[in-house]
Amino acid sequence: MGMVRFFKQVKQILIMLACLFVAVAAISQVKPRASALAPENVKPVSKQLSDFYRITAESGVQFIFPVEFRERRVPNNEDFSFDYAMEMPGREFEVWFQVRSQRRDWPVYELSKNDPTKQLENPDSSYVKMGQATASALSEDKDFAPRIIHRDVLMRYHATAGKSYLVSLPDLNETRHYKYALILALQRDHIGRILVVCFTNNKNPDFFKHVNGISRYIRFKA
Repeated sequence: MGMVRFFKQVKQILIMLACLFVAVAAISQVKPRASALAPENVKPVSKQLSDFYRITAESGVQFIFPVEFRERRVPNNEDFSFDYAMEMPGREFEVWFQVRSQRRDWPVYELSKNDPTKQLENPDSSYVKMGQATASALSEDKDFAPRIIHRDVLMRYHATAGKSYLVSLPDLNETRHYKYALILALQRDHIGRILVVCFTNNKNPDFFKHVNGISRYIRFKA
């Protein structure tokens, strides 16, 4: 009788272990499905941001939306045409972006650059006119001068060349009555251009600190 009881106990233990194994296997299969169906901390992407991701990808540019910012309505009219806008709440700091690819311009330029009847601009120098035109459109007194962006800053953007403009602004609804704008016109040879316009009411160290951080959010792909 002792041996019979022993074998019954062993059988019960084996049955319990088998049931436990099946239960663990079932749980391991269910959990991934649940997390896939209900991901946590995933914020919806607006159409404006989705369109900007597409433009930057086509232009050899990487953009990562910074969590400390929030999206603004992008200015796109006869005076100002930009691709994306965002602001830092409570800091009086707003940024507009314009991104353009030059990959289609280069084959045309290469075919026509030796033709005296065609006077096409070198695509790699177009960032200069882009920055000047933006500064002229924004500036209140037209008294501004470009500064060559330092090589160390260009490296953070993976850029080849660039110029900056610091201008005073007229009191306009389009620029939300900001007083100053710092414009960065950046170029990567044969790839594209990035235009960044930073708005503020105070040209203090915090403003330039925020400007210096922009290369963490947008840059040419390495």
